Amino acid sequence: MTRILQLLSLVALLMAQGTKPFVPEDFQVPEMFVSRQGMYKLKPLGTKYAAQDYAAYMSSIDHLQKTFSGSNRWPHAGISMAEAVKDVEGEEAGFKARRKFTYAVLNMDESRELGSVYISPSNKKGYDAVVRMWVTANQAEIGFDKRLFDEVKVWLRAKWPFGKIAFVGSEISREEFAKLPNKAPTKP
Repeated sequence: MTRILQLLSLVALLMAQGTKPFVPEDFQVPEMFVSRQGMYKLKPLGTKYAAQDYAAYMSSIDHLQKTFSGSNRWPHAGISMAEAVKDVEGEEAGFKARRKFTYAVLNMDESRELGSVYISPSNKKGYDAVVRMWVTANQAEIGFDKRLFDEVKVWLRAKWPFGKIAFVGSEISREEFAKLPNKAPTKP
């Protein structure tokens, strides 16, 4: 359900921004990122990974409510697999439309999701993009969240066309980010 709300807020943001693209038309969006040590990879979250995504966040409900969503709305025990598939379809559609980019963080054989990385346009002054990420509770226990953040940060700065990125939950808290002034809407 939270992903649906995120998608609706993204639609509102895009409408407010007019037709300004999130990434340049000639930018080739990466279809994969492999960690330096070859321990995990990022691939676009889509229906192919719906079962792994569902298993990952359902295994870590309390952890994700505290560290990622900040509420009991997502994830929660009542999410059905059908709802999970619809959410993933929305993420996949946003990726294909080049409006936002959600990656599943997968083990190397893609049998297990370790977390997710969300790259979205920023509606806050001074930032081009917002990056949020989560890892499962068992991955957080071994410090994988820090490693993922460090490697994704380097990858984004080296390979993506953003000047300033807000790493919400890592470099700036949700609360601090929410207090920043919004960008003025651009006219189409």
